[in-house]
Amino acid sequence: MTALIILLSIALLVIVILQISKLTELYSRIRGEEEVELRSNRNQGRALLLFMIGFLILSVLSAYWMKNYMLGYGPHKSASAHGGTLDSLFNVTLFFTGIVFVLTHIALFYLAYRYKRVKGSKATHWSHNNTLEIVWSAIPAVVMTYLVVKGLLAWNTVMADIKPDDSILEIEATGYQFAWHLRYPGADGVLGARDYKKVSADNPLGQDWTDPKNFDDFHPDELWLPVNKKVRVRIIARDVLHSFFLPHFRVKMDAVPGLPTYFVFTPTKTTEEYREELSKYPEYNVHKDPNDPASPLLWEDFNYELACAELCGKSHYSMRRIVRIVSEDEYNAWLAKQQSYYQSSIRNKDSDPNKGKLLGFEIKQNRDALNFSFDKAMVDTGIPSAPGAPDLKTIQLDFVQFESGGSALTADSKYQLNDLAEIMKKYPTMRIELGGHTDNTGDPVINKTLSQQRADVTKSFLVTLGVNASRLTAVGYGQTKPIDTNDTDAGRQKNRRTELKIIAQ
Repeated sequence: MTALIILLSIALLVIVILQISKLTELYSRIRGEEEVELRSNRNQGRALLLFMIGFLILSVLSAYWMKNYMLGYGPHKSASAHGGTLDSLFNVTLFFTGIVFVLTHIALFYLAYRYKRVKGSKATHWSHNNTLEIVWSAIPAVVMTYLVVKGLLAWNTVMADIKPDDSILEIEATGYQFAWHLRYPGADGVLGARDYKKVSADNPLGQDWTDPKNFDDFHPDELWLPVNKKVRVRIIARDVLHSFFLPHFRVKMDAVPGLPTYFVFTPTKTTEEYREELSKYPEYNVHKDPNDPASPLLWEDFNYELACAELCGKSHYSMRRIVRIVSEDEYNAWLAKQQSYYQSSIRNKDSDPNKGKLLGFEIKQNRDALNFSFDKAMVDTGIPSAPGAPDLKTIQLDFVQFESGGSALTADSKYQLNDLAEIMKKYPTMRIELGGHTDNTGDPVINKTLSQQRADVTKSFLVTLGVNASRLTAVGYGQTKPIDTNDTDAGRQKNRRTELKIIAQ
């Protein structure tokens, strides 16, 4: 029904216009075409003047009305150290182009009114005027020179790369259809090497797993940055042209396939500080959903965002990512929760070139875990624990291992035994028992003998590292003290172990 009414209304409007044109034509015949044309010219000239006045007033009023929604005005002052420079450049450009905008529209509409056709008037041919030529050539030249120089200074300031002694956080953003893949450095603070030829389903960025700097890099879902910390973003495209755009920080740089780019900036307002600024304006104290009074206010729902400023495909909109600017403490707390992509998704899989090797970060992790276990054990009172509670005085040496079926230590065992020797030096009065254990596969007597041999080899190795033999006792328990079922491979593997027990401290 609504569509029918709209169609009927349009048809009625067309009929009215046709009737008016017929009446105008009839009126022209009656009054004379020349007189009607002159009257029409006068009316059109006056209408153009009125339109000009209304248009310019509405242009100014609409800009003023919307200023609190525009970048650079109201609450949307730049949230980065360099952003003020760009805002200033835009304001200067707006000042000069605004003057041109107003003057050209005044000239356009006024001249249409002033030089309308009047009976008996005759046009004057004006072939040349040196003064006008100088004015409209010199003034734009001076203004453009000023804008170019100011723009060049702004460019040199904003696009300057880091200095060798700068303290920075360097991250990487790879654009593809249709998302941003973010990469952060781990504790070493350095992003590892990458090679596009290594891109695969489980290695989306083509990281080179032979580069140790890649071992602690992680891939978060959101962009978290500490406030007042200089950030350098490596920007890469994996397929088509994208554009890394952080509007509130005045950051925009194209991501070009095969041509890495970068941007350096320093965020100066946390997300909470920006929200607090927005809360001072009535425009942002309305509900996000006008029909739901329980929905958050606009300022409460605000988040910085990372967008793509290129039309990179039909799902271009989905490249939006949340950006959180937080305090240093909040950033460090978030950082501590992140997990290395290599350790969580690549380590010891078929695609891992280091499969079966013990890596430096693992040696450190094992050392820290062993030290932590000893620190807990040394403060333990020795009072029997509650049923089912772990015995803190007994510590399993998970990485002390032997060749299959024999008592020869594997090459990687030396790392944990070296760590144990250092701990023995740290606690010079401590005495320990080294216990060897096996699963129940094979003859019990042979298993007990093998476990004793392994315990003795472990003791001998510690002695070569400077630990006094009187502080060490080696006992082979064979299969008599399982800690898991012997009915499964996983259980039997747990039962084949070397552990120590603190017998005096």
